[in-house]
Amino acid sequence: MARDFDAACARCPRLAGFLRGVRRDHPGYHAAPVPSFGVERPRLLVVGLAPGMHGANRTGRPFTGDHAGILLYRTLHQFGFASRPDSVAADDGLELVACRITNAVRCLPPANKPTPAEVAECNGYLRGELAALGGGVVLALGAIAHAAVLRGLGLKPAAARFAHGAEHALPGGGVLLDSYHCSRYNTQTRRLTDEMFARVVGRARELLDR
Repeated sequence: MARDFDAACARCPRLAGFLRGVRRDHPGYHAAPVPSFGVERPRLLVVGLAPGMHGANRTGRPFTGDHAGILLYRTLHQFGFASRPDSVAADDGLELVACRITNAVRCLPPANKPTPAEVAECNGYLRGELAALGGGVVLALGAIAHAAVLRGLGLKPAAARFAHGAEHALPGGGVLLDSYHCSRYNTQTRRLTDEMFARVVGRARELLDR
């Protein structure tokens, strides 16, 4: 069932307990469920994994303030989905254009690894985001985000298998695009290059401009 975002959500005991410790150790951090960022009714919905410790968990905005957002926002700007190429703080004036960014899990998980039960518990929020999208494009960053999107649409995992650059038709005329996550590990090991990511986001632009 779709749910509206709850800034005080504590449905997952492990995550809620972990965030209590983070708030104690980092009193200036957001350290709470992170809301989505962007327009209310987007044409492109970007779905990541979860907030990063010193990124969204610190700033309160997805992919903001750490390495993971560098490639994402630069490429969104390149293809006209963002007003500027860098995202440094929740109040930096950056705006998204026909785009919204969210995560499969809204709370920082220990070691950046949510459990399957936590992904499932958070899926109601993603389901609401997908319903607002209509027939647009979903960009899933990584296999966990990909699986969460399928779950949010009521589809079985076998309906579409994750692969970087893969393109899947969705019910209602939408399209799911897959990319490796733009994490520090993936970009520094060259598993995901700037050019690889630009091709996927460029494909989203092409689909939406038809």
